[in-house]
Amino acid sequence: MPYLNKFILDKVQGGFNKLEFYKMCWTLCARKHRPKATQSVTDESAFKLWTVFNYLSEEKYPLVIVPEEIEYLLKKLTEAMGSGWHQELFKDYRVDLDKKQSGLSIWELIDLIGSGQFSKGMDSATVSMAINEVFNELVLDIIKQGYLWKKGHKRKNWTERWFVLKPNIITYYGSEDLKDKKGDIYLDENCLVESLPDKDGRKCLFLVKCLEKSYEISASDKKKKQEWIQAIQTVVNLHKFKLPAPHKEAQQKRRTLRKKLQAEQQEMEQKMKELQLANETKQQELEVMRKQLVDAAARSIEEEKKRQDTHVELQDRFRMELEREQLIRQQMEEQVAQKSCELEQYLKRVRELEEMYCKLQEALDDEKQARQEEENSRLLQARLLEEEAAKRTVLEKLHKEQEAAIKMTEAEKKELEHIHEMKELALQDAMQQLEQLERERMLALEQYERMTLNLELAANKTRSWKDKVAQHEGLIRLIQPGSRNPSLVTNWGPASFTQGELKQREKSWQEKRSTSTE
Repeated sequence: MPYLNKFILDKVQGGFNKLEFYKMCWTLCARKHRPKATQSVTDESAFKLWTVFNYLSEEKYPLVIVPEEIEYLLKKLTEAMGSGWHQELFKDYRVDLDKKQSGLSIWELIDLIGSGQFSKGMDSATVSMAINEVFNELVLDIIKQGYLWKKGHKRKNWTERWFVLKPNIITYYGSEDLKDKKGDIYLDENCLVESLPDKDGRKCLFLVKCLEKSYEISASDKKKKQEWIQAIQTVVNLHKFKLPAPHKEAQQKRRTLRKKLQAEQQEMEQKMKELQLANETKQQELEVMRKQLVDAAARSIEEEKKRQDTHVELQDRFRMELEREQLIRQQMEEQVAQKSCELEQYLKRVRELEEMYCKLQEALDDEKQARQEEENSRLLQARLLEEEAAKRTVLEKLHKEQEAAIKMTEAEKKELEHIHEMKELALQDAMQQLEQLERERMLALEQYERMTLNLELAANKTRSWKDKVAQHEGLIRLIQPGSRNPSLVTNWGPASFTQGELKQREKSWQEKRSTSTE
């Protein structure tokens, strides 16, 4: 069948029905190789297993299905039957299978599935349904199938159809026996599937959009609706990304992995052969070396005998030489002991001389440092004496100036004290007179107002003789109108100086007093 599929059937075009051709080939094979007495699987299920076997088997004669594909097929069947997969059970079976052969023929595979070893507790009808589901997926490329309601394009009525989803088409029939075909929905990368809201009393609606038409479809429940939407979207994505069907892609990956493992195994076997050949070469070399060692051992025994004979002779000769050498050695040891004593004394004297040299060197260094320090101290004393002489000259000069200043300040101090006492008394008198003058000032103001009128009259009279007395201005002081400011009275008389002059005189007097007290 792999050869027919590859070289003939895959090139056939038109409406050729491959399934009928498969059935004809199965009829020819089953009569010869499948005895009726051992038929534990129905003919229909056996035919479907035969087609699945042709799809999964290796492309070499005689056809066998390898353990990896057996595991894949058994997993598919157990999933379709709804039972759990027993990996440990298959491991034990695979160990027995590897001991006998590298794979199973179609007849051994049919017997294995019919024996119920991996379908315990399942009846024949359940096994047949599982085989049919795997056959539909792997051989007929059916991704999903089931009853759905479809809305008509002309009458807009809803009819129940059996839908079959394949990698490039959705075909719907009148019933699940696939005899009454009603139409096709061709799928490509431009198609779109989307969910629709409930309307017109219909629930679980979805829409399949193609370039020419759109199809409204209704499922029996939300779960089936979601499963169909996901399945159709998967087919559209396969066309969009140019991918093969999932089971074909998985088969290609398994075959690639097996080829890779086989290549690695062959490479390992080649390496093992090379290692074995190298090991044999090494064994031969070791055998040659062993013979060479045996011959060498024999020669070494003869040489050992000769060596022992010569050893006895040499031993006697060496004994005599040893005694002579011991005598010479004893003499030499005595000489060495004497020389060592002399050497120790010489080394001891050398160490003493070295210690004396170190001490002399330290003394010289101390003396040199002391001389340097003495020279530094001498220079420092000379500089200090010069500075002291200069300071003494300055101090003597300052002392003389201070004595002269003290003499002058003592005389000034006595004079200032006398003046101060006089000023204190004068100030007291001035204060008393100031009070008196304040009273008199009030009277003088009244007189001033009367005299102002008289002065204005006298001013006109004195203009004529003012030039005559100008030359005597230093001796005679003209009487002029006084200031409007309040007149002051001191111990020198009234109105001798202003208020500002009085403050200036008090300030200078205070400064002199402070310096005299210091």
